[in-house]
Amino acid sequence: MLMPEDLKYLFQDDQAVYGPWDHQRVISKLNGQLANLYYNQKLINLEPLPEAMLNEGEASPVSDVILVNNETSTIPIIIEICHSQGLKKDLKKVIGLIEDDYYGIREGFVYNYKTGSWLRYRFGDGGIATESSYSEILKMDLNKFL
Repeated sequence: MLMPEDLKYLFQDDQAVYGPWDHQRVISKLNGQLANLYYNQKLINLEPLPEAMLNEGEASPVSDVILVNNETSTIPIIIEICHSQGLKKDLKKVIGLIEDDYYGIREGFVYNYKTGSWLRYRFGDGGIATESSYSEILKMDLNKFL
């Protein structure tokens, strides 16, 4: 029988999953609401996927929620969920992924679940994020789902 203390031998530090309940709760709410708009109501044309690779064909970065355009095989929107200590790192990740332009990402969000604040970065914003939860691509405020 596998015991909790045995898990340290199964996972190295770089393979550990970061999944505090508050973090996962936000991902679940966002993905659930967006999935309803995509699958059931057909009000958005981007499919939300939680914790999915940006490139299915090879190892790639993973965002907390991605919104995929299945017709163009692009990912126009990514969302990162963080707490105050991880904010700078996640914002840097979002800006880098967008500006590198490998995946067609045009809009990225970072949500700090400790403070309830949002940052938005769009392709071409020159490295400066704005305080906003409004998606220009979806034409909706993402904060309403939380």
